[in-house]
Amino acid sequence: MVAAMGTAGLRLSPEARAALRRIRAELATTGPALPGSVEVRRLRCGKVACACRATPPRLHGPYNVWTRKVAGRTVTRVLTDEELEAYRPLLDNARRLRALVAELCALSLDAVPAADRRRARQQRSASPEGTRAT
Repeated sequence: MVAAMGTAGLRLSPEARAALRRIRAELATTGPALPGSVEVRRLRCGKVACACRATPPRLHGPYNVWTRKVAGRTVTRVLTDEELEAYRPLLDNARRLRALVAELCALSLDAVPAADRRRARQQRSASPEGTRAT
């Protein structure tokens, strides 16, 4: 069953197999996702006599700003409170997907050294006696 999951012949411990099953189940149930992040900004304008320049300042905002990368460039968009509430589950899904992919990569990296050691043993045992495979 492990090979059917696309593990490319890696031998996973029972704990790693359970983690892989859990990650796959969560990936299967994760819905649509929006990349990027949202932050709430309060800004100063350029007017010298504005209240945002006073002490203490009364800044403009709050503005909900969604930031993401598109074709290597940063794109921002100001969201209304209603848009933010509608997009929040999608942004949360993207955050969860990133966490699951990071877990999956760590799980895979833990299995790779064991596969490399196994391959090295096989090469040594296949080489003629008295010589070592490099």
